[in-house]
Amino acid sequence: MTERIAGTTSLGVWAAYAAAACAFLFAAVSFYWAVGGTAGLDTLGGRIEELARARDPGMIALGWITGALKVFGGLLALALVRPWGRWFPRWMLLISAWGASAILALYGGVLVVSATLVVIGVVRPTVPVDWTALRWHLALWDSWFLVWGILLGLAARHYARQR
Repeated sequence: MTERIAGTTSLGVWAAYAAAACAFLFAAVSFYWAVGGTAGLDTLGGRIEELARARDPGMIALGWITGALKVFGGLLALALVRPWGRWFPRWMLLISAWGASAILALYGGVLVVSATLVVIGVVRPTVPVDWTALRWHLALWDSWFLVWGILLGLAARHYARQR
């Protein structure tokens, strides 16, 4: 199922592996925080950071749940290009991949645009802003969702074109 063009892997296959890497790395961070890791928590800011540092049971559960969803997202991306992906109905993979891609890209895109508008001064928040966390969200966390969504969309497009 991996398509070769002039000795190189196609963009769609590359995108699927990159989307899986995004998902698995993102999941690792969630699991790290769920087991009590604290490095990088200051990049989250606000109430989320407070609850994570306090080892709030709900926040711990959320870390495990989001980590598991991210692993599922990585497996979905791989299912589009690996032979074991044929175990699943084609329509199921396409609907899942397109849906996840849209959600991830839209979520990340809205957050990136809104954070950018605050950082460049177009929007002036009415509440105090944790500028460190906001910049981290813009540069990493929210952008990660956007890039992951775009990559998954490219992989889904590739899969949709395959016989």
